[in-house]
Amino acid sequence: MINKKPLTGFVFSEYVEPEKEPFDRFFEIFKEIITYTSGDVDEALDWLAHLDKEYKLSTPEYTLDDFIEDLKKRGYLREDDPKKGGGMSITEKTERAIRQNALNQIFGKLRKSGRGNHTTKHIGEGGEESGEFRDYIFGDSLSQIALTESIKNAQINNGFDAFKLNESDLVVNETHHKAQMSTVLMIDISHSMILYGEDRITPAKKVAMALVELIRSRYPKDTLDILVFGNDAWPIKVKDLPYLQVGPFHTNTVAGIQLALDLLRRKKNTNKQIFMITDGKPSCLRLPNGEYYQNSFGLDPEITDKCYNMARQARKLQIPITTFMIAQDPYLMEFVEKFTKENKGKAFYTGLQGLGEMIFEDYETNRKKRIKG
Repeated sequence: MINKKPLTGFVFSEYVEPEKEPFDRFFEIFKEIITYTSGDVDEALDWLAHLDKEYKLSTPEYTLDDFIEDLKKRGYLREDDPKKGGGMSITEKTERAIRQNALNQIFGKLRKSGRGNHTTKHIGEGGEESGEFRDYIFGDSLSQIALTESIKNAQINNGFDAFKLNESDLVVNETHHKAQMSTVLMIDISHSMILYGEDRITPAKKVAMALVELIRSRYPKDTLDILVFGNDAWPIKVKDLPYLQVGPFHTNTVAGIQLALDLLRRKKNTNKQIFMITDGKPSCLRLPNGEYYQNSFGLDPEITDKCYNMARQARKLQIPITTFMIAQDPYLMEFVEKFTKENKGKAFYTGLQGLGEMIFEDYETNRKKRIKG
């Protein structure tokens, strides 16, 4: 009689998404819509009502009104003061949820890598094990000795019967000094960021929110400042991001870089960098008398020369500028290439698709490479 062994192996089937609770199903969509409406709750709920009508999101047991009540009960919405017009607004809890949603959307697409840090010739804060070993050298701290690996070496070299641990058996955990990174993210909010029927500001907001969450969760000693630039430049707070909108502005790139450098000068970290998201050419300067010099036709040498000077100034301060250009016009690419050359930075010519992934990968890369001081 032949005993047949049971068959073993893997059974593959089509992925079936776990059933979501009614609130969670609505909330995923709400977080996305509220980002596009720049925090306007009434507009977001109008959109949600249209989607519900078209795709039957609600059920007789759980309606859109039930969802709105749950948002209030769970602390995601608050009733505004009737004396100020009434209505509803999102809370800090919602703002955090939106940032986390942006992080999941962008960072979730990236492959996970080791915990990189900025390798630099300047000593950073403490040390972190790299997962590798090296032979013990006189003067190494006893706390660095890898006991398990060292005992294993002793057993191999001396046997079990006459066990002894010699200096030649010792290995230590290899460590890297940790440096910190200070980053300024510049976001163009000139009118062209919503021209031609393409919403460019929302992806930029998502990238900013996701970067904030990435740094807070994985690199809490890094710093991220965010500024916007149109006719002028000004810093914004993290809580302002969901409400960010474009204005009837030209593009004052010089003002943006000046403010970025001012912010970075105050940072004590060795490694500093600027990320700039823009879709248009520089078209504005603020003159010493306070008036604006504006020219939207072509590339104005008076404006571009100031940009090149700022790029060189950043290079002297050893601050690289990485430009993410959401446009691919040849003459604009020529400007960015020269700007990048003057700074010895980097430039990416990209559409909106994949913008977040590119910025995240570049941020992670910059944390690991040697930044010369």
